[in-house]
Amino acid sequence: MEAARKLSDDVWIVAPDGKRTAAGPSLTIARPLTMRRLGEQRFSCSGTPADCIVTAMAWLFADGRKPDLVVGGINDGRNVGEDLAYSGTLGVAREATFWGVPAIGFSRVKEAEVQVGDADWLARLIERLWQSRGDWAIEGHWLSINLPTRLPAPLAQPRIGRDKIARKTEVVKDDGDVVELIVPRGRAHARSDGDENSMIADGFATLNRLNWFGETKLAPAFMEGLRAAAR
Repeated sequence: MEAARKLSDDVWIVAPDGKRTAAGPSLTIARPLTMRRLGEQRFSCSGTPADCIVTAMAWLFADGRKPDLVVGGINDGRNVGEDLAYSGTLGVAREATFWGVPAIGFSRVKEAEVQVGDADWLARLIERLWQSRGDWAIEGHWLSINLPTRLPAPLAQPRIGRDKIARKTEVVKDDGDVVELIVPRGRAHARSDGDENSMIADGFATLNRLNWFGETKLAPAFMEGLRAAAR
């Protein structure tokens, strides 16, 4: 928020009213959502991070206006590997692209060394990204940026690695046919050369352009085989 306010005096804030870890892009449909006004152009939402975009666009901006840019985060903890699908912060950015709004999701390692000047550095980065949006803000695409322990930091585009959360369960109660489980927080922080975790560890701020199309064409020979089998 501090970085955004350095760039504009017309900043709208809509945020979940509590932590929504791994909420991803899920939406609350056909159930009430509570919006609470916390100040001038500041609201909390009882739903998911993606709900914040829906309520902003379909309620606050129902007159057809659009924000110039949506910024999600800064998430307290990195979003790497499989988090690209799970992350509520990135769910915000993804949902914004459905409304035709350029979007960036910011995350930062836990226990970062926050210093005076961090917001200035972030504001300069956001301004540079806004000025160059023609290079990345094409339909259905958004940016995921992970910030390291210290800023300023050099920028790098990493390979997307693997570092899955929710790898195990713990039994809380076992009553025979009814078992209560909990999935604990945390991850292995696995890394390999060139992936997000390795670059973050080396002090880089990592940047990836993501998209929601998720389409990969099947091989022509495979498709022809399917067509032949369906005749």
